[in-house]
Amino acid sequence: MMKIVVCVKAVPDPKEADKIRIDPVTKTLVRDNIDLAINPLDKHALEAALLLKKKYGATITVLSMGPPVAGTIVKESLALGADQGILLSDRSFSGADAFATAYTLAKGIQKAGEFDLILCGMASSDGATEWVGPQIATFLKIPVVIMVNELLEDSGDSWLVKAAWENGYRKVEVKLPALLTVARELNKPKNLGFSGIIKARKKEITTWSHEDLGVPDERVGSKGSPTIVGAFGTVETGREVEMLEGTAEEKAERLVEILAESGVIG
Repeated sequence: MMKIVVCVKAVPDPKEADKIRIDPVTKTLVRDNIDLAINPLDKHALEAALLLKKKYGATITVLSMGPPVAGTIVKESLALGADQGILLSDRSFSGADAFATAYTLAKGIQKAGEFDLILCGMASSDGATEWVGPQIATFLKIPVVIMVNELLEDSGDSWLVKAAWENGYRKVEVKLPALLTVARELNKPKNLGFSGIIKARKKEITTWSHEDLGVPDERVGSKGSPTIVGAFGTVETGREVEMLEGTAEEKAERLVEILAESGVIG
């Protein structure tokens, strides 16, 4: 039976994005008192795993790294249909950049056991580096295809996938085990149902620390992150607005004049 690992991230709920602040000292996001949600693109990764499970049969392990409260999104993933949930949670994991995050997740995947496929969202809504997935594959020494938006052939040891590439797409044959980062075009995630919530109550979440992973704390979190934020600031933007008055014909004539003056039309 196919063994699938889905990496999910707890991100600030998009509905509360206006509450996010940056700590001027640590230069990291302040997420206190902000509800967490599954990273939107990770939902597409989980949905892909669930469709494969329905099609061929598979066991799905959801893996996440974050504070204890991030366990809520692991529980939600179990309610959606995942079979096992693992949370990598340790104070030493805090402040991790993409490199340290990928290293920690790779160690978690190795500890979880054998796998055939790893699925990740193409990027996170709060970081958007797009590096975590490829770096996990590098640590695990497996092939990776990024920005996958269609599984053309998804059986056997080699799969054929369609992935975004500049202004077009590419078809890639990849041999399993492999890691795919998925785009939102891949599928449409289903909503959480009441029956799933009931079933998830019986499923336990496994929590691992850096000691459980067998890694020194200087390799994880802020200590293991080579990225250094030198400075940050706000960008002031503004636009001049001209309200057009008069009849519809007069407004249309004035609009044409403005576009011509700006060089948009000849």
